[in-house]
Amino acid sequence: MTTPAPSSRQRWLVPVVAVVLSVTVGGGLLAREIYRRPDQPADETTASSTPPSSASSGAPAGVVQMTDDAKAHPQSGAVRELLETYFSAINDKNYQRWLTTVSGDRAAQQPFGTWNLGVQSTTDSDALVYRIERGASTSLRVLVGFTSRQDLEDAPKDLREKCIKWRLVLPVIVEKSALKIDTVGPGPGPEHEKC
Repeated sequence: MTTPAPSSRQRWLVPVVAVVLSVTVGGGLLAREIYRRPDQPADETTASSTPPSSASSGAPAGVVQMTDDAKAHPQSGAVRELLETYFSAINDKNYQRWLTTVSGDRAAQQPFGTWNLGVQSTTDSDALVYRIERGASTSLRVLVGFTSRQDLEDAPKDLREKCIKWRLVLPVIVEKSALKIDTVGPGPGPEHEKC
């Protein structure tokens, strides 16, 4: 008496296991690339996307540097200009100029009194755009790092330091035919650490 069922199962089991293993490995590699911290190059071939030493030490406030990856995005120039205006408005405590860089929703969340209280002793510098990605519709997701210096009493409650390095994703949308920094949705807060 022969039993063909086990041998037919074995014939399709090997290809299915191979496909599942391939998808798992491929998914893992893709996830690694997507979620890699921007300051960790994949290997020697991607080291050119890390910031040059001049970009991460002593760049004047208001000057936004970009990795090669960010520079390759078609809207890199417009994003750089937007962020330079945004950071210089904060450093100059110029609310009207800051309003030109943010969406109506973000401006509504930060009226002048709230905004001024939040930036009263802040100076931002060493801004570096790691990556620009396409978001929903015409929006962009801009991964940026920068250094913030402020009085201790103006530092975040969870990190009372005079100097903080930030890394965050800024949502950028098109509003009235111009790029604007939009409100940050729910989810984990920005990464930050003592300088």
